[in-house]
Amino acid sequence: QLVESGGGTVQAGGSLRLSCVASGRSFREYFMGWFRQPPGKEREFVAGINFLGNRIHVVDPVKGRFRLSRDSDKNTMYLQMNSLSPDDTAVYYCAANGHIYSNDREYFRQDGYDSWGQGTQVTVSS
Repeated sequence: QLVESGGGTVQAGGSLRLSCVASGRSFREYFMGWFRQPPGKEREFVAGINFLGNRIHVVDPVKGRFRLSRDSDKNTMYLQMNSLSPDDTAVYYCAANGHIYSNDREYFRQDGYDSWGQGTQVTVSS
């Protein structure tokens, strides 16, 4: 089970820190990802991290503003979001992918993730 927290409403330029806690089974060796679904749009990949934490991918629209980390001992992944803009408004989901790919770009796809959280709403006002 994955549970997200930390969402809320902030003004543009503000910050939020999302957490994703895994329970029930170990996701220690899983690639973990953050996705988001803006209002009226499809869910999209935002950032992902491998189990060692030495391969981190962040999509261009949030690069330099969002920082991803994980604490495997605590089964927790974090997404620090800074300089938020109204375009970041979305429901944010964490997910776990147990597949091993030769190309990390495959982790940007949703279909390899077999565990998902319920989502946490992030609203950025202008």
